[in-house]
Amino acid sequence: MAVRIAIPEPTGDNREYNDRALPQYLSALQAAGAEPVVVHLNESQAHVAKMLAGVQGILLPGSPHDVDPQRYGEARAAECADDDPARTAADEILLQDAFNLRKPILAICHGAQTLNVWRNGSLVQDLKSAVNHRPGREVVEAHPVRITQGSRLKQILSTADDAEVHVNSSHHQAIRTPGDQLRVAAISPRDGIIEAVELDAPGHFVLGVQWHPERTYAQQGSSRAIFSAFVQAASAWRPPQPGAPEGGK
Repeated sequence: MAVRIAIPEPTGDNREYNDRALPQYLSALQAAGAEPVVVHLNESQAHVAKMLAGVQGILLPGSPHDVDPQRYGEARAAECADDDPARTAADEILLQDAFNLRKPILAICHGAQTLNVWRNGSLVQDLKSAVNHRPGREVVEAHPVRITQGSRLKQILSTADDAEVHVNSSHHQAIRTPGDQLRVAAISPRDGIIEAVELDAPGHFVLGVQWHPERTYAQQGSSRAIFSAFVQAASAWRPPQPGAPEGGK
């Protein structure tokens, strides 16, 4: 039986974006040996909670929306896009379930930013950098990333064939301050922008990447390695034993 991964629809108000973006995540998960379980944003919280009882991991995808800056104590800048309350509500349920039960998490782009804010971190509302972090969806290698020595991500990418890790890029915000127990796993070496974070907990797979490995699954060994490690972690997941400490915010 395939491991089941919950993934929310990217947005609650942009069907065209969902139709374009969601299939890439589903395809990457399936290629890595998982069965995606799509969480529709119009579902009730009770239905989503029941659905989560049958999944072993969660993937938080990208989105054209931004996280509400009030959630990390800032006024909204003019460049900040609107938030998406339906997506936010779904992410809250999925993150709480995953941290309570230590289910593996892979968070991508907006998903990584959501994870960071949920863990009490902050974001850069609009990047001002010599590096173009929004060169277009068609650009496979937008810029290099430097992976942190000793990180989980470094171990994951050691199985890839890529001599140097270059990533695509499609974001105008980024992590400013990592959230609770999150450590920097990769940066953009040209401007120091945080490109990946991971949970500092060996027994709980939590990885957030700012780029989109689902878009380059076929082209890049590093993208395949990330999905493979995530699905393997979900496959190995077992519910915590009674009396074991729970995760949480």
